[in-house]
Amino acid sequence: MNKIVNKLILSVVLAIVGVSYTLACTNLIVTPGASVDGSSIVSYSADSYGMFGHLCHYPASVNAKGTLRPIHDWDTGKFLGNIAEAERTYNVIGNINENQVTIAETTFTGREELIDTTGIMDYGSLIYVALQRSRTAREAIQVMTDLVAEYGYYSSGESFTIADPREVWIMEMIGKGPGVKGAVWVAVRIPDGCISAHANQARIHQFPLDDKENCLYSADVISFARAKKYFVGKNSEFSFANAYAPLDFSARRYCEARVWSYYNMFSKEVGKKYLPYIAGHSAEPLPLYIRPDRKLSVRDIQLAMRDHYEDTPLDITKDLGAGAWQMPYRPSPLSFVADGKEYFNERPISTQQTAWVFVSQMRNHMHNPVGGVLWFGTDDANLTVFTPVYCCTNSVPECYSNKTADGVTFSWDSSFWVFNWVANMTYMRYSQMIGDVRTWQDRMESSFLKSQADIERRAMALYEQNPDEACKYLTNYTIACAQQTIGEWRKLGEFLIVRYNDMVVKQVNPDGSFKRTPDGQCAPVTRPGYPEDFNRRVAAETGERYLMK
Repeated sequence: MNKIVNKLILSVVLAIVGVSYTLACTNLIVTPGASVDGSSIVSYSADSYGMFGHLCHYPASVNAKGTLRPIHDWDTGKFLGNIAEAERTYNVIGNINENQVTIAETTFTGREELIDTTGIMDYGSLIYVALQRSRTAREAIQVMTDLVAEYGYYSSGESFTIADPREVWIMEMIGKGPGVKGAVWVAVRIPDGCISAHANQARIHQFPLDDKENCLYSADVISFARAKKYFVGKNSEFSFANAYAPLDFSARRYCEARVWSYYNMFSKEVGKKYLPYIAGHSAEPLPLYIRPDRKLSVRDIQLAMRDHYEDTPLDITKDLGAGAWQMPYRPSPLSFVADGKEYFNERPISTQQTAWVFVSQMRNHMHNPVGGVLWFGTDDANLTVFTPVYCCTNSVPECYSNKTADGVTFSWDSSFWVFNWVANMTYMRYSQMIGDVRTWQDRMESSFLKSQADIERRAMALYEQNPDEACKYLTNYTIACAQQTIGEWRKLGEFLIVRYNDMVVKQVNPDGSFKRTPDGQCAPVTRPGYPEDFNRRVAAETGERYLMK
């Protein structure tokens, strides 16, 4: 079977056995020492066709001893079994809890023979159960590994980002096969001052075996690989990624390339050195982490999540697939056949099938309810607006809920559908429309970032008097920002359909209003036609058919 489509075909195989897999998701990581304000910063995009983007909420609770909690597979909703509920759980909004612990993931699948469909804990349930039970990243690692040891691990190979205001870890985990309880795993702390990323391919190769402060692992992570004949050699030579998720074309080009692009943004030296690896000309893998050329901000990561390899050798905005208006998207599947030959499309960080995306900011110098902010958006990172969701938020904004809409039910009150509406208008005339989208997007995101300091000063003062009042204040602010954003985006959609109707462009005034004649009519429209470069392609393709004689 051609390696280019191995992981795509595997999705069908796994669906048959009841496990959902999509070649999806990206995590970008910034440690406190690598950020401009000492924040831990983690990003995540939930990239899965058909998934409905909404903000989940698990309120804090106190539970009687002996209470059972049902576990349903996060991807399919299938009931997997019950586990003992914790006596106390913490408030969780999205992928951050009230203690500023954030957990994200990307699926690398790995060796499919290690999937155990009798396990109870799937990767999604591990995330949200651990968030409800953890005060720190290290505690979350302990919770997650204890759960799979006791109840079994249901999913395929997974990379987790586990972070708090002080530390960021990557943990990689895979099961032991049908009917074998537990998992093999390794967790590595990203050194302070460094950045890292993962994108659907296992990233941990060699790791320190005697540094418990910075590396944790299951006792049998190496011996199990030996027993399965995945590895021979010295323990010090063991690579988790090579043993449990051998690299193929799709893993290198669809997955590792996204990590390379992130590194390239903030270290041109690293980007240049490892481009041959992405192109398949070098076997030396990307490092697990690097030191960036400068310190990064939340805004840097928001923009990084919008990347399509622009201005790199992998740029997808210049070739024929981009169409007339430099569209940085390609329809799925990732590979295609023409005249009996198989080809592939690049898979950048930003992609149209995203259901929701966040950039999580965690700060040690603030009280938890104020320090943790999930900058959240629905749909594609490139065409969404990141709004602040504080970690103490105890009520989901209506526009981010799943009460009135789902993947097949449209609603004008749903951010997911309003943002998809605007995005799908923009795709096909991208270079014409993206300027207007950016104007609205930048105005709103800049406003939220500019207001952040004042909002948090007020919240910190309230916290000193009454923590509950501070949480109420930040919850109300979170809801107001979300609802303001959907309202503005509906207006943007109306603006775009009016301005670009029927493939012409209406003129606008500096204040954004439409120009009119002295008599109040629509000012003359411009008819830009196709860009000159695309017209040359049409002429070359059609010869003299359309030549005026």
